[in-house]
Amino acid sequence: MSQSPFATSKRGLIQIKTQTPKAMRSQQNTSRNDLSITLLPNDLSRILDQSQRQLSHNNSSAFFDHFNLTVGDGMTASERSVLDDGQQTYSLKGKTDLLFPQFLEVLQSRTNDSEVFDTIQDLIQTCAGVADELQRDQRQVANTDKRQEDNAVWLHQEMKTWKLLYALYKDRIMVQAEGGGMDCEMPPLGGSEKEVVAQLYACNSTLREYQLMVDWLEACYEQNDSQSQVGHIANRAVGWENTLFQLQNRRDVAFGTGVEIVKSLDPDAPVRERRPLHSLDEEDNLRLSRCIFTEIRQGHIDEAMALCKHSGQTWRAAILEGWRLHEDPNYYSNPNAREKMPIEGNPRRDIWKKCAWLMADSKKFDEYTRAIAGAFCGHLDSLKALLKGSWEDLLWAYLKVQIDIRVECEIRACCIKAYQQLPDGYWNAKMSLEQIFEELSVSNDASVRDYACSKVGTIQKYLILDNVGELLQHMRRWVEGANNVIDNIEPLSSHLLRFLTHIVLFMRQIGRVDKEETADRIVAAYVEALIEMGDAQLIAFYTAALPGKMQILLYSKFLERVTETTTRSAALTEAINAGLDVENITRHTVETIRQRMPGDADEAVTSRKQLQVGEISNFDQRKISALEWLTFLPTQRGDLLWQANAMIRTFLGENKSECVRAVYDMVPADSLSQIINIFGSKDNFPCREECSIKEYLSYKVYLAAIDSFNDWSRLLHNRPKEPQLVTAGANFTERIASEHKEQVYRAELKRWEANLEEQTKLTRDALFNILLFPEKGWLIDPDTPKDPVNITALDWENRQIQLEKLRSICLPEVVLLLHKVLHVAGDYQGCVKLSDEIASETRELYKVYTKHKLAELLSKLAESSLELLNKKLDPWGYTTTL
Repeated sequence: MSQSPFATSKRGLIQIKTQTPKAMRSQQNTSRNDLSITLLPNDLSRILDQSQRQLSHNNSSAFFDHFNLTVGDGMTASERSVLDDGQQTYSLKGKTDLLFPQFLEVLQSRTNDSEVFDTIQDLIQTCAGVADELQRDQRQVANTDKRQEDNAVWLHQEMKTWKLLYALYKDRIMVQAEGGGMDCEMPPLGGSEKEVVAQLYACNSTLREYQLMVDWLEACYEQNDSQSQVGHIANRAVGWENTLFQLQNRRDVAFGTGVEIVKSLDPDAPVRERRPLHSLDEEDNLRLSRCIFTEIRQGHIDEAMALCKHSGQTWRAAILEGWRLHEDPNYYSNPNAREKMPIEGNPRRDIWKKCAWLMADSKKFDEYTRAIAGAFCGHLDSLKALLKGSWEDLLWAYLKVQIDIRVECEIRACCIKAYQQLPDGYWNAKMSLEQIFEELSVSNDASVRDYACSKVGTIQKYLILDNVGELLQHMRRWVEGANNVIDNIEPLSSHLLRFLTHIVLFMRQIGRVDKEETADRIVAAYVEALIEMGDAQLIAFYTAALPGKMQILLYSKFLERVTETTTRSAALTEAINAGLDVENITRHTVETIRQRMPGDADEAVTSRKQLQVGEISNFDQRKISALEWLTFLPTQRGDLLWQANAMIRTFLGENKSECVRAVYDMVPADSLSQIINIFGSKDNFPCREECSIKEYLSYKVYLAAIDSFNDWSRLLHNRPKEPQLVTAGANFTERIASEHKEQVYRAELKRWEANLEEQTKLTRDALFNILLFPEKGWLIDPDTPKDPVNITALDWENRQIQLEKLRSICLPEVVLLLHKVLHVAGDYQGCVKLSDEIASETRELYKVYTKHKLAELLSKLAESSLELLNKKLDPWGYTTTL
């Protein structure tokens, strides 16, 4: 095959088979000549035959140092070791949470599509590092709760699934893609068994995947450490030594076992004579069989043979050699060669296999011995009888049998040789993967059925079947079911959502996602879980994997929770780095918060807490504070004015002047200049910006007038108090003090009158600025031929209605305030002239008056006219001529 276009990770591939140094040395000696049916040709071994990274204590510590992450308050691992149990429990929880930023770092470091499998490999190593640290800390904690144990179990299941995905899809995408343009030639008739099987593995991707799954199951096998091992009980090289001793010393044995034992010590003696061994040897024999099968279950055949030799049963080691494929290299070698090359494998493998089948099918042997034989001859029932309590073990048994049947069928079809007939039960065990998973789902064992129906079992099933569409549909149902409150389903954990999301991202990267909507729904569920955690970098990165509308909705949902200025700035920075549409997101955030109505909780808080004059409720303060989102980017000052104006309209209609002022203060002073810098000149202003600027200036003039009137009112009511005059009988000192007070009072009064006169002029002008506002009047949009962009007709119509309503509320009040100022100042003629401004057709202020408000104004004007009449002037303030 040609060299793979994908880059190889510097951290090394994952290991599918765990091997000891002794086994590796043995394999180096045997793999050069032997090709067994459990091994793949060179093309597949290039993927699988890699050494697994073994993380020691130092390596795992260095792993966390690589990510520069600490747990708790920044203590090192050695310092954390002296914490008490409660603190260690918190540490365990924190370590699993480190997977979220670490997965993000892996994805950010692998941006090239050609590194997709290096990414999976790094994710596996990340999980392995956390799992090792978690396991080490659990040994230091006296008591661990169920949640921590569940996290550890889940982490190991996730690692297994990542390894399965890596092995299967690397073969499906890389190996099959490389061999896709090559025609797989059928092996020539008469070829050796080794050649036939090698060609079969090279051409048959289904068989190759079966072998990958077997190797994965063998690498993931978890041995029960509580069972005693052969080396724990005996350290000898003599088999059945108790039986041998009793046979050699029959006369010297004072007390026998009470049971007649075998008379001979050949391997077939217990079956042939139908007599047992010595009870201690029977126990040792069962223990040895269990250990041999455990090694075979892990794919360690060389270790199993070593156990046989260690226990003095070399004949058992020889039996374990009988399944190897036969090849005579001398058949193809140079006939003139002087040296004869050794023959590989078993030339009578068919006879050995039939005998192994009979042994596995016999009830005379223990279940472990039958299963050992069944693993090499394709006897499914013997394996199922022993491995009935584990989904992984049963799947391994099914796949071992399917590989054996397909390989045997190919050998008998291509090799010119008379083979011994195998029983019909052997060939009848051939099944498809769908049939295998169907049997597992209806297994008699509840634990197998539960695992088959579990989320991890479902994911592994569809990864094996390569049914990505159905897998994504299941994931979506899990997500939507967890969000359905009515069904009362337990919500999915954040770690499960993380796992599902990264599977979706992997499938999307290799082009296996058919329905993007389903994939987006799964990623969105993970983003919502991250929102609860509050990490802006994580949220921004995974939100960027969604379509534009979902990006706006989800990241806006996150921004609604952020209140601090520094945190808001950091959240926007992460959004920009992730390539999100920040302007639309912040615009939607402010729009959502502004239009939100107070809930029952907000009303309850407001009713319990009596607000003081000028105080703003928490609900209104959240709305006002939301405007800060539009102040970070200078390009959004137009949006800022638009949203601020809309908020002011609402608060003015609710008569919340303190909120209006708070909104006005949120707008930076340089907003108008920033807008001018963006568009260049007024002629280039869009319709929305032009109308927003005039509306904003209208509110600015209104607030200035109200502030001026408040200053005038305070000054008016702070007239200096006249000192109390002394009585006629006061002495000289009292009269001098009284005269001094009188002088001070007159000076203060004169100063007050001057200040009042000046403030009256300022207030009068400020109020007149509202009535005489340029360009058709206050809160009236300028004439523009441009249509508003990105604004619906309904929103624009509602805005016009609100502006008209505010004019009808505010302008009559302003006129009354102006009348009061002029009337108090004695400018009665100016009061009467207000009627001319109201009746003027230039601004048509009379249209904002209702009959009631117009009658109120006329009564005020009548009072001013009456004062003019008292001054011998006509009702309009002019001198009367008789």
